[in-house]
Amino acid sequence: MAQTRNRRIVLGITGGIAAYKAAELVRLLIKDGSEVQVVMTQAACGFITPATLQALSGKPVFTDLWDSRVTDGMAHIALSRGADAIVIAPASANFMAKLANGLADDLLSTLCLARECPLMVAPAMNRQMWENKATQRNVAQLARDGVAILGPASGDQACGEVGLGRMLEAQQIFDEVQSQLAPKLLAGKNVLITAGPTFEALDPVRGITNRSSGKMGYAIARAALDAGAKVTLVSGPVHLDAPASARVERIDSAAEMFAAVKKHVKSADIFIGVAAVADYRPERVSAQKIKKKDDDMSLRLVQNPDILAWVAAQPKPPFCVGFAAESQKLNEFADAKRRRKKVQLMVANLAQHAIGADDNEVTLLDDAGLHKLPRAPKTVVARQIVAHVAALGTARRKTRK
Repeated sequence: MAQTRNRRIVLGITGGIAAYKAAELVRLLIKDGSEVQVVMTQAACGFITPATLQALSGKPVFTDLWDSRVTDGMAHIALSRGADAIVIAPASANFMAKLANGLADDLLSTLCLARECPLMVAPAMNRQMWENKATQRNVAQLARDGVAILGPASGDQACGEVGLGRMLEAQQIFDEVQSQLAPKLLAGKNVLITAGPTFEALDPVRGITNRSSGKMGYAIARAALDAGAKVTLVSGPVHLDAPASARVERIDSAAEMFAAVKKHVKSADIFIGVAAVADYRPERVSAQKIKKKDDDMSLRLVQNPDILAWVAAQPKPPFCVGFAAESQKLNEFADAKRRRKKVQLMVANLAQHAIGADDNEVTLLDDAGLHKLPRAPKTVVARQIVAHVAALGTARRKTRK
């Protein structure tokens, strides 16, 4: 099974009020399993202390080209070699001008010039500085040089003005970094994903639902996008921000989810059913709020359609991935579900350990057997699942030839 490895990120911080967001970016990268080496300019130290970034990254912060901790005096070489990427956040107008013109007069600019890895910059400056013709020339030159420009966003600025130039939020930068670095294992593929719970109405205010948070499904949508796929996400009611590049259709009930899947499945190369779809719904839905009575109330429930089984049974089905959340006999029940629904891959986890959590421990079941993944953040698990799907899809195509 394909595995992902921890990345080594050099995070450069330049002078600007947005430097405070770098602390959250370090936290997100570390949580995801990356190794983060922070390098700061002298101006950056006026906005956030090296001690803060050292505590968050677990590594000494470098600020000086002549740092005595590097015995050969070549910190710009030592820090950049072996890095998967250099990310500058915030990137000031002055620092971007230096990069665009190949200037190297401090540690951070020198290691950027001496790099052998991708460079990404997240601009942060006043709107007039961003719109200045000189800045725009520098941005255009950096783009021609292959530097990834992350942002900026438009919004309130520290100076009190509103407009372009605001640095992206830490989560947005993190997502962009993941997308830039991810292998494009699903390039050219259309992936249809269901996520979250469904809500089966009893009356206008009450209903039957479950505790699914949607985090796993949304993480897989993000991972599929990062792998180069076009993603359609059919989502039940959740409190999550969908990936910006995904096509999102929001639904409530299982019947609505089924209708959305029917609409999109013909163009899908891969279907991943992560949603916790209600197995049953009320036979009748009251048009008015059901009033409380002195005696007990009985509900008659009828079965909802099995969306995954329906997709897998199509004459020319997409590659199908199902999810099995069990409370006992995990592998036995999950594999029986895989065989019964005739899907290529089943992802199994214990519901009591996964629902609502930020991490997960899953077992992948396919024709080759069981592949257990260790507990990790759902973002990491999602990338491993996508890599496994890509590997199975490649093997499937070879077998058919």
